[in-house]
Amino acid sequence: MSEVAHYYPLDVTQRMQITREQFEERQQAARKRWQATMSQAGVPVVIVPWGSSSVAHGSATTFEAIREWVESNGIKAIVRRAGPMGTDYLEPQVDIIMPGHPRISYAHVTADKVPDLLDSVLRRNDVRPDMAVCIYGIDAWDGAEAGIRGIPAAKELDFWKLQQRIVARNLGYIDPESIDDYIARGGYEALKRVLFSMAPEEVIKTVSDAGLRGRGGAGFPAGTKWEGGRKARKTPKYVVCNSHEGEPNVFKDRRLHEGDPHQILEGMIIQCFAVGTPWAYFYVGDEYPLAIHRTKIAVQQAYEAGILGDNIMGSGFSCHVDVQMGGGAYISGEASALMFGIEGKRAMPRTKPPRSVEAGLFNLPTVVNNTETMSCVPQIILNGAEWFAAIGTEKSKGTKLFTLMGSVKQVGLYELPLGRTMRELVHTCGGGTLEDRPFKAIQTGGPSGGCLPEEYLDVIMDFDSLDKYGGTMGSGGYVVYDSATCIVDMSRYFGRFNRYQSCGKCVPCRVGTKNLLHMVDRIALGGGTPEDIPIMTKWSDHVVEMSLCGLGQTAPLPLLGGLRYFREEFDEHIIRKHCPAGACEVLVEREKALTQGRVAQPAWLQEQFLPANIGERYRRQFGAITQGGNGREAGNAPVSAEGKAVER
Repeated sequence: MSEVAHYYPLDVTQRMQITREQFEERQQAARKRWQATMSQAGVPVVIVPWGSSSVAHGSATTFEAIREWVESNGIKAIVRRAGPMGTDYLEPQVDIIMPGHPRISYAHVTADKVPDLLDSVLRRNDVRPDMAVCIYGIDAWDGAEAGIRGIPAAKELDFWKLQQRIVARNLGYIDPESIDDYIARGGYEALKRVLFSMAPEEVIKTVSDAGLRGRGGAGFPAGTKWEGGRKARKTPKYVVCNSHEGEPNVFKDRRLHEGDPHQILEGMIIQCFAVGTPWAYFYVGDEYPLAIHRTKIAVQQAYEAGILGDNIMGSGFSCHVDVQMGGGAYISGEASALMFGIEGKRAMPRTKPPRSVEAGLFNLPTVVNNTETMSCVPQIILNGAEWFAAIGTEKSKGTKLFTLMGSVKQVGLYELPLGRTMRELVHTCGGGTLEDRPFKAIQTGGPSGGCLPEEYLDVIMDFDSLDKYGGTMGSGGYVVYDSATCIVDMSRYFGRFNRYQSCGKCVPCRVGTKNLLHMVDRIALGGGTPEDIPIMTKWSDHVVEMSLCGLGQTAPLPLLGGLRYFREEFDEHIIRKHCPAGACEVLVEREKALTQGRVAQPAWLQEQFLPANIGERYRRQFGAITQGGNGREAGNAPVSAEGKAVER
């Protein structure tokens, strides 16, 4: 299903108009349905959390195996699909609620393990502590107060003990393709309150007083952006949800779209009301087929339920939403670039000013917010600005979704109050490094952040604290490196990503990322020289200072972090032609050749990195200058340190 989801049409032909009273009747019906199929079912309930990661681990086949077993054995049970829970390290996960008992979670339940598990639990009432991981509450992950038969309550586990789930409260509980599940757990109640009890200015003030800042990386105050959109004089205006994540190690927005798309949609409709527009777009990267599929279903269901369309709940406010797919490039998620993408043009950033709230989509006022930012809005409306502002730090309010991966035992999605430290994220929530290897570094903020050594793990994660150390919270993606990781190799990896994701519109990013990558490539392949270090530093500064958009302005940060904190590794590669971690294959092969008395360095390597003329000013400042490439391009004749042409 998910593999072809981007071909599914968005059918909004089935539209309905309802009154407030009719919506309240649906709320009551949805709550009764939730009780009958979940909290008070009276029969066993089997739940399979289902997202793109769990599908890759086999959850779809596990789900079908459960349905087949229940039907073939004549067992009266309810088999439910839920969104991903964020416990990626436990997938495929199966949870079972027996009548009168709590929700017990089982890990790594592949299809072949289904008969044994269900026979034990559903037939013999054996909870199977050997397969169980923890106990959740029936209506909330932290609802279980104590464990049973040696199975701990979820909040006793390191993965969960520091979490405070607000945005992710429904993940793993509701069926993301059921609007009634969402309504049963308070969904669209915030929208009803806004439509009938609040003025647009009141909504903006509530968001501003809550201290909500953008969760996409920049951290711009959401209320300020909304106010700018409302004050814009041109009409029509637009609201855009930026769900084009794109980073290679961040998946928080994907999980929200796969697990709770109606919450994002509710936040979007409230934002439209506040800004004063009936028009909105989802912009999701086309590499997220399941997220796109479930978002389209949510929009379609909202139209069918009368929550989208004209005169919502009889309030007089109308809202229309479309789902657009990005082209897959990382740069497509840049705020100005995505507007070109929605317009059907090549997604490339533009110069600012004007800002998007002045001239954005179709050259009209546009307010763009991140998926997670919009998802915060319904709970802020329901619980109040003071409640949200009491969480986090003085300048960074609320909770934040973090994705943790790399050399860590418990890969997954975490929602923590802002102000927690990276040490707590890695060693408490993440369970420490794989096989307890020595910790080496942590990559902060995805490909746009720097890597930091262990001495900085006690720095708190918020919008500002990491900047002075060369890191950034960014969109919340963190990667753990252990002693087996080569920092040069990782700098090369992120450099390659940024170089090939650059749109090429501005020269500093197009040329700078290319040549920085070439220099790091040369170092990793044994052709580096001591002069490369100051050149890379200088070029990095130029790319940061002169690039047009955020991609170029942050692209060199992983390399700069490596040079700042792990200079000795670069020196080892350059001077001794040695990779301490044994990750750079050419250098490892070179050392083997030396010990065996063979030619230490292939001739092709010597030819590939001949010095190239990259500028008289750099030659005067640094001496012998080298540039990535083979020195054979037109106008780039190989030169010596003195700037004279080298004979080929």
